[in-house]
Amino acid sequence: MSTNRSNDRASLCSFTFADGRRCRTPRAAHPYLCAFHARKDAQALAGEKAGRDIAYHLSGAFVSACDLSSALGRLFSAVAQGQVKPKTASTLAYLAQSLVQTLPLAQEEYIQAYSTNTWRDTIRTSHELSADHFAGHTKPAPDAGPDPESPPPEPAPARAPAAASDVSPASEQD
Repeated sequence: MSTNRSNDRASLCSFTFADGRRCRTPRAAHPYLCAFHARKDAQALAGEKAGRDIAYHLSGAFVSACDLSSALGRLFSAVAQGQVKPKTASTLAYLAQSLVQTLPLAQEEYIQAYSTNTWRDTIRTSHELSADHFAGHTKPAPDAGPDPESPPPEPAPARAPAAASDVSPASEQD
């Protein structure tokens, strides 16, 4: 009789509640959890992975606007997939907004301390690290060819002369 009881217990979910009770639901496809607890476990693991992906973009020596954009994009995806709670996402988005507001100050400070070219190199390195990080996470389409090279930066367009309607009345008096 005791062997039947131990076999019955072996086929039950092994989740233990905070008060010490065990779940009595039969296991499903999961090796040791019922369907409900297996789903909750999978959601927790997916949330942790989303958190690591988001933190990756914000953990460098410098956070660029593209890093913030990538982190927020991953956050939106995680919320839509139910991996991150909306309240948590709202808090993270607020913090990201604060970071966005400091980017121009950080850029100006960096350029003053080093140079514009060093700033560009830092941003370029940040983009390359981000691309390397996600290269293993995404699978290219089967018929896709090699990635095209980035086009060279184009010079800023020259400003057109002011039209007659754009001239201020003060300059007409001269």
